[in-house]
Amino acid sequence: MAMTLEKVVPFGRSLDEYRRMFALSDADLSRNIVGVGDGPASFNAEMHQLGKRVLSLDPVYVFHAAEIERQFHAVVDNICAQVKATPDDWVWTYHRSPDALRQSRTQTLQKFLADYETGRKEGRYQIGELPKLALTDASFDLALCSHFLFLYSAHFSYEFHRDAVFEMLRVAKEVRLFPLLTLAKERSAYVDPLCTALKSAGYVARVEKVDFELQKGGNEMLRVVREG
Repeated sequence: MAMTLEKVVPFGRSLDEYRRMFALSDADLSRNIVGVGDGPASFNAEMHQLGKRVLSLDPVYVFHAAEIERQFHAVVDNICAQVKATPDDWVWTYHRSPDALRQSRTQTLQKFLADYETGRKEGRYQIGELPKLALTDASFDLALCSHFLFLYSAHFSYEFHRDAVFEMLRVAKEVRLFPLLTLAKERSAYVDPLCTALKSAGYVARVEKVDFELQKGGNEMLRVVREG
């Protein structure tokens, strides 16, 4: 089935947010990175400006910049209204207010859009989606997945999550996932069984606190590496 934009929420995060969400060090930024489900994040664009290359994968990249921008403006008012209606569900330390959050998401989108069409031609933005990636084994040092796995636990099964993480581990030496909360702002029930499955397969899976929290309680990532 062809993808449609009607149900897509094209909100992206900045390089600084990626650094905080995934505890990325300066050394990490020089690694060979694939962002899975990056959407309209400015991470790739900002890294490109720093002379570093990231491959971003997302099914939304089937669309042109103008289509993604139109969908952002079609949903942003409703999303921000929901945030304003639930003030106790959010932590306003990084983004100081719902209005500041909206401004940040808009600025991130503009940075993405300015880079997107050129980046597509250069192969930095490619159509792709979990649980199968058209990438060769062990072709990346680090795979990052932001605001997809765990967040949409009500929409995707545990088996999907398990297969998706093992697929990322097929193509990258290390995987980091953020956040561990669902849209209901509860720790995903998939975290513990997934960690058990990963350990059984010879991986080290650690839940780590990070220097970023927007959803209340959403300040943890899952880091997965091969044992030894």
